[in-house]
Amino acid sequence: MSPSSSFDAWAVPDGVPTLPGTREVTASPDLQVRCPTADPDWMRAVVRSLGEGPAGAGAEDEHAVTARVEALGAVGRRFLDPDDRLRREALALLPPTSGLSEAMAEVVLDGMARDWLPERLARLVREELGERPALGRFVPSGDRAVMAVAPRLCVQLVAGSVPGVAVNALIRSLLLGAPTLLKPGFGDVTLPVLFARALREESPDLARRLAVVYWPGGEEELEDAVLAEAEVVTVYGSDATVASIRSRAPVSARVIGYHHRSGVGVVGSGVLTSPGAAAEAARAVARAVAVFDQRGCVSPRVVYVEDAGADVAPPGFARELARALDGLEAKLPSGALGRLERSAVHQLRGTAEMLAAGWGDEADDRPRVMHGGDAAPWTVFYDPYRALETSCVGRVVVVRPFRTPEELHARLAPVGPHLQTVGVTGLGDRLEAVAEALGRIGVARVAPFETVPFPPPWWHHDGRGPLNDLVRWVDLEGGGVGFDGD
Repeated sequence: MSPSSSFDAWAVPDGVPTLPGTREVTASPDLQVRCPTADPDWMRAVVRSLGEGPAGAGAEDEHAVTARVEALGAVGRRFLDPDDRLRREALALLPPTSGLSEAMAEVVLDGMARDWLPERLARLVREELGERPALGRFVPSGDRAVMAVAPRLCVQLVAGSVPGVAVNALIRSLLLGAPTLLKPGFGDVTLPVLFARALREESPDLARRLAVVYWPGGEEELEDAVLAEAEVVTVYGSDATVASIRSRAPVSARVIGYHHRSGVGVVGSGVLTSPGAAAEAARAVARAVAVFDQRGCVSPRVVYVEDAGADVAPPGFARELARALDGLEAKLPSGALGRLERSAVHQLRGTAEMLAAGWGDEADDRPRVMHGGDAAPWTVFYDPYRALETSCVGRVVVVRPFRTPEELHARLAPVGPHLQTVGVTGLGDRLEAVAEALGRIGVARVAPFETVPFPPPWWHHDGRGPLNDLVRWVDLEGGGVGFDGD
């Protein structure tokens, strides 16, 4: 990337009035991100341009859905092609805009873009809407017929913590043919803009239904301009952000909120039977922690290790996890932390060291802290007495012991509504029972640590169907469309 280069953080359909002006946000010393000036009238013009394109309304057949799957999947395939300029541009822009290292940016792009391939998107449609998609047309369903209606306008407001989430969001609504306006967060600004531009080449008609525009957070006047026209609003962010959008959206709009969530891990005694098995499990846990630099809602922040008299006790597993995180720095180095994040890690380490020092070196089950020093922000704190609360920035993991599944359930129940993914290993034939108990307290996904960072497109995001959340269902009773009824 050349010095003083810039990236235009918008992609809108043809026919939108000229931008009233732009402003710049510094991503790095070598990159300025340009975005439109705050102008609600221009934003309303962008929304109107989406309504003037193909609206996705009216009867459809499998061919229309298949065409959208193929067009979106063709763009996804380009992000995986090492010879494609789209991938090269994405990998150049991701580190300065997302804060990830170059090596991590490549891992994240590969993990995300695999789910943008045609075969994965086709399965998402089948899982959510059936083998004969009832989109824009009635299909038989028992003693009635049903039809799924796509939104006339879907507004997507996406946080910037994890690159690629914004593309997942826009793909979901475009699979339905819904006109979509997406506002990404700064850390996720690169991929949706590049995706929208590439979609123009693959399917101009579908691209006319999409606008991607970045603006700095907190500009409610711009948000209100687009919220006023939305039939469906999806918002990813903190509890406060979701609550704010809910309060300002039209009463007739459906607001789908993906509020603050976090991940934890559970390590059972089945992988603590030898130092070698524990080390292998620790490497899987460490990678789940490291991907996204622990910024994702799926990232494990606290790891519960079973204390059942196995060869490797929880403090020993904490040491193996520290070794694994240290080893990962050579392959997948941490991204640079901001000033406030560095300060938070420094303060957390200091607090952990004081807690550990108060127990002396003789206590077998004393708190212990291990970290990468100034060279790397990873930190492991063995915390048997739940003494430390942490925001877990910069690959910070708290390890805590548990003795029984019932104790684990009691520990997690108070935070269940904010748990997203639980990574698991070593539970053996207890896995299903533990997963059932976790699901009842609010956990949306239980998965092996190896698959924790990248859930499949058809996962029940926050416990709901990603396409079913967006459509509105219509029932037809009384016959006439090929179903058996009275």
